[in-house]
Amino acid sequence: MKIFVALSIIALIALLIQNKYKPSILFGGLATIYYLLGFIELQAWTSSYANSSLLVLVLLLLVSISLEKTVVVEYFSKILIKKDYKTSLLRLGVISSIFSAFLNNTAVVASLMSVIKNNKHHLPSRLLIPLSYFAIFGGTMTLVGTSTNLIVNSFVIENGLPSLEMFDFFYVGVIITIVGTIALYIFSFLLPSYENINNKIEEHLIQTEVLKNSTLIGKSIKENKLRNLEYLFLLEIIRENRSISPVSPDEKIVSGDKLIFSGDIKHLEILKQFNGLRLGDGVDIKNLTLIDTIITPQSSLIGKKVKEANFRSKFDSAIVSLRRGSLNIAKIGDEILQAGDRLVLSVGKEFENRENINKNFYVFNNIKQNQKLSSEKSFVVLIGFIATILLSAMGIFKLLNALIIFMIFLLAIKAINFQEIQRRFPYGLFVIIGSSLAISKVLISSGIADSLAQLITDSFGSYGVYGSFIGVYLLTLVLTELITNNAAAALSFPIAYATALSLGVNPLPFIFAVAYGASASFILPYGYQTNLMVSSVGNYSAKDFVKIGSIVTIVYSAVVIIAIPIIFGF
Repeated sequence: MKIFVALSIIALIALLIQNKYKPSILFGGLATIYYLLGFIELQAWTSSYANSSLLVLVLLLLVSISLEKTVVVEYFSKILIKKDYKTSLLRLGVISSIFSAFLNNTAVVASLMSVIKNNKHHLPSRLLIPLSYFAIFGGTMTLVGTSTNLIVNSFVIENGLPSLEMFDFFYVGVIITIVGTIALYIFSFLLPSYENINNKIEEHLIQTEVLKNSTLIGKSIKENKLRNLEYLFLLEIIRENRSISPVSPDEKIVSGDKLIFSGDIKHLEILKQFNGLRLGDGVDIKNLTLIDTIITPQSSLIGKKVKEANFRSKFDSAIVSLRRGSLNIAKIGDEILQAGDRLVLSVGKEFENRENINKNFYVFNNIKQNQKLSSEKSFVVLIGFIATILLSAMGIFKLLNALIIFMIFLLAIKAINFQEIQRRFPYGLFVIIGSSLAISKVLISSGIADSLAQLITDSFGSYGVYGSFIGVYLLTLVLTELITNNAAAALSFPIAYATALSLGVNPLPFIFAVAYGASASFILPYGYQTNLMVSSVGNYSAKDFVKIGSIVTIVYSAVVIIAIPIIFGF
């Protein structure tokens, strides 16, 4: 059993790193295998999905739908950007970190990202990475600030320990936020300046297809004047799965040729002059409505090939261009979609009415956004949420009970409806957390957690309990850069808890090491969803994150490994 469990966990991590399959499928599948093999009892398996902290997380995500519809974030976004860059950076830090302490991080980043992208004073690339980092900082200040903290709390409850309180995270989190903001202020010169993304859609790869009746057929590139386009450049021809690049001016066009252009997508209308030319998936160039979107971490598209995703039937749309960070994807049909992918879509009249849009995409322009609540109703919703948090923090209501009451209140005043709940229910996250709780039970019962805990104490034990504590933090930190933050927390917690038990010390510092370590995703854009979001919009490469993220990681880690033992004690 022990060997099989160890190999299965290694396989799980490897598949998570590849990012080809939904984490919910991988975690759910492994938990199911463990049950079928008799490694976990049915009651223990199913009870993992009824964990109170998991239910709190689900309810929190659902009530946040109403908070996203308030005018509060929109109001503060108007005072966000000033002419002075450093002033704008500090305002961004204060506003986004405070909101992220209580609201869904992705919703905060999505709301402020459009403001930054379209501001008149500063290049978006100078502010978007800080926006993601500020959201991460803010999320570390409260129990509800990030799903990672709630996931860790679900493990705490599952192991029979008292639930973590709302502001147990505050002291370390506020130090992280202050010190992290200072670091970004000092080292902001390391942030890139990409001139080509300020107030416009940058260069994209655009795939077109030559139809049978096209007047281009039989004529050379030069004769068709495809070399003389002002904003678009013919980069490649794909003919019967064969690539022709560079393209010679004397190359003759053949029916079925796929012409790959590189250039400014805002000037796609240039191609209207050519008869018998269409975009991929049969889009008529002469009747285009383009929108700029990003695939959400909750999207059902993740892990699917584009040609298998049925964009036309599901969304009344077709992909015109696909970018992943700074990478342009040429062969769109065979590409496997990932969270954070940036899609320029050609949409039909029904796109904005499809029920699955908000779950799958963050939409930036040209499509009617969700209707905001009135100022009066926004005020009522905000006061209700603040009351929910305070009543829980004061011990008058359990957080789960307070959220249930608040949800009923939101339904009663029609700030949210059942259709929105059904559409936005976090099925994937629910499966991941419930399954990870079951998997952690197997890690403990099989002895794997104890073995890994022993490895940590052997490797870092020469530095005492403090050394083992640092070892747990570093393990979680590495995992969160390689896989998602939630997955890192799920895999690290049983090891951390077993390490604390083997040393006979207070488990709280080790628990918080996992919580803060799992949120420490700064060096690469892949581990944290807000990093993925800004990566696509900011046209960043991984190198951009490494340069500034390495410094932030060092500063963040220094705060964590110094402050946690002082505040919680071994």
